[in-house]
Amino acid sequence: MDDKILITQLIETWQTNNRINLFLIGKIDTAGMKSSLSKRGGRSVTRQFAHLHNNRVWQLERRAKDLAKGLHKFETTDEPDKRTLKKHLNQSAKRFETYWTDAVTGDVKRACFKKGVIAYLAYFIAHEAHHRGNILLTLKESGHNLDQDTKYAVWNWDKI
Repeated sequence: MDDKILITQLIETWQTNNRINLFLIGKIDTAGMKSSLSKRGGRSVTRQFAHLHNNRVWQLERRAKDLAKGLHKFETTDEPDKRTLKKHLNQSAKRFETYWTDAVTGDVKRACFKKGVIAYLAYFIAHEAHHRGNILLTLKESGHNLDQDTKYAVWNWDKI
C-alpha cells in the first residue's frame, strides 16, 4: 500500500475515534459527567475523558517529546468542563496526526511499538474504546443512561 494512502486511512481512523469521544461528551448531561461507580474516589465520567487526553500526552512524552511540548495535562482530581475536555482532546488528537504521519514515513525520531504503527494505533483505539465502554456502563448504572440512537451512533464509523 502506498504510504500516502496508508497515512490518509490512519489519520481518518484516528479522527473518527476522536470524534466519537467528542460526540459522547456532547450527549452527556452535567450530572452524568460527574457520575462514578467508584466508592473509593475512582474516576468520574469527566475524569475518564481527561485520562484519555493524559494518556495521549504521556505516550507522546515517551515517543515524541517535541509533539508533547505545550500540551496540558490534567491533575488526577481535575473535573474540567465539557468545552475544556473537547479542546484538549482535539489538541492531543492533532499532535497524534503528526505523529502517525511521521511514523509511517519512517521519521527516526518517532519511536513506536515493536509491532509497528498499526499496532500502536490499535492500542489507542482499544484503550479509548475500553473507557467509552466504562463511561456508558457508569451512565447506565448511575441513572444517566443515553438514548439508543446515541449508543448505536458510536459504532457507525462510516457516519460519525
